[in-house]
Amino acid sequence: MLGDHRVVREAAAVLADAGLTASIVVRDLRSGREISIEPDEPYPLASVVKLPLALAVLDRAAVGELDLARMVELADADRTPGLTGYSRFRHPTTVAVEDLIYMALAVSDDTAADALFGLCPPVAVTDLLRELGIADITVRHSIRELHRTLASRLSPEEMPQALTLAVQASTQGGGHLIPQLDVTSANAGTARSLATLLDRIWCDPALRPHRAVLRDLLGMNLMRQRLAPDLESDDAVWHSKTGSFLHLRHEVGVLEHVDGGVFAIAVLSESSVPAWRQPAAEQALGHAAKLLHDRLRSDQAPPMR
Repeated sequence: MLGDHRVVREAAAVLADAGLTASIVVRDLRSGREISIEPDEPYPLASVVKLPLALAVLDRAAVGELDLARMVELADADRTPGLTGYSRFRHPTTVAVEDLIYMALAVSDDTAADALFGLCPPVAVTDLLRELGIADITVRHSIRELHRTLASRLSPEEMPQALTLAVQASTQGGGHLIPQLDVTSANAGTARSLATLLDRIWCDPALRPHRAVLRDLLGMNLMRQRLAPDLESDDAVWHSKTGSFLHLRHEVGVLEHVDGGVFAIAVLSESSVPAWRQPAAEQALGHAAKLLHDRLRSDQAPPMR
């Protein structure tokens, strides 16, 4: 459609002006129609991997392989470096599996996510995705593996070196000198596959037992600086999971309008600017996603399938 092409060009220009390369998919979950920018380009997932991880843990619990009330001990040795939650605790603690899911999704707690990976390893998460027919998301390692990079070994004053390497050391075909940024060895996926995962969670009868839990937890996401300012309002609620690592900035979720409109939105991006704080990049991602969303929302869609 001519209107789609015009909006895609406008969104791409917004991203380029902010120094971003991005893959964006916006899908109307009532009609299945979508509008996108580079939808099948793989990216390392960073903390977005916590969404399929949470789904896999809930699935194991549903078939009786895991008790959500089981208590898990987190000792000092179990701490994964991170900015939030149990990663910042200074003393051992004990927490239920169900509460680990909350911390991993809503607070993006890396220690909580790795405790869940201890109960449901990466290969099991990937196996579930394949059972769901999702071939373009692969989970290969824990969150702790992300920190085996220059980023975890440099002081804050040296962080620009890691960011510069992240920006400049990519190779053809999604490769990278930093293994955690190489899509052939990292947790990786595409915006289209993540939109499909959200579509399945929201609409697939087979996932109905997990839908309410994941919907509520994604709605509690505390990281709301990226897409929420452009998407959320009193008439639209944004349920999402963010992911950030070095030059990567991601967010995936579902926007629910009070009039019944429901849109899966997946944004994966990398910056060419070697800086940790980039408010202009955050704003550009939200603006680009809103442009695509508003184009789809202007269509008349049939009732929810």
